[in-house]
Amino acid sequence: MGKMMVYHGSYTEIKYPEIRSGRNTKDFGTGFYCTIIKEQAQRWAKRYQTPTVNIYTVRMDESLRILEFREMTEEWLDFIIQCRNGISHGYDIVIGAMADDQIYNFIADYIDGILTREQFWSMAKFKYPTHQITFCTSRALTCLEFYGSQEVTK
Repeated sequence: MGKMMVYHGSYTEIKYPEIRSGRNTKDFGTGFYCTIIKEQAQRWAKRYQTPTVNIYTVRMDESLRILEFREMTEEWLDFIIQCRNGISHGYDIVIGAMADDQIYNFIADYIDGILTREQFWSMAKFKYPTHQITFCTSRALTCLEFYGSQEVTK
């Protein structure tokens, strides 16, 4: 994997990304979340008063443990359920589709037994493509180089 650009939506410029443990569980666990889709990062940023998209170049270190989900699969669903339940994993970087709010509601209904797995998959159609790349360890963060930031108009 060569050099690529990724984007992180935030409330401020972040020259030096960090991994911060929050109280909310996320799709791929604790980490610094980015995307290759600039418009998606802009949507993330617009949640804040001063929406800012941070831009980084990434050069993957082949020695890192990287898990990539090229599409939504049973393994992707199970992995997100584990991470959202607070179960940690041993990967440095995880890449794949994002379970947006609507998809997560379907996941919660599946976990609660309201939906079957088949019903989940029939309802889990994205209106637009999503992508996330999560840098889960401090070693993974060394792959990122700050390129710049842009304030986003709400």
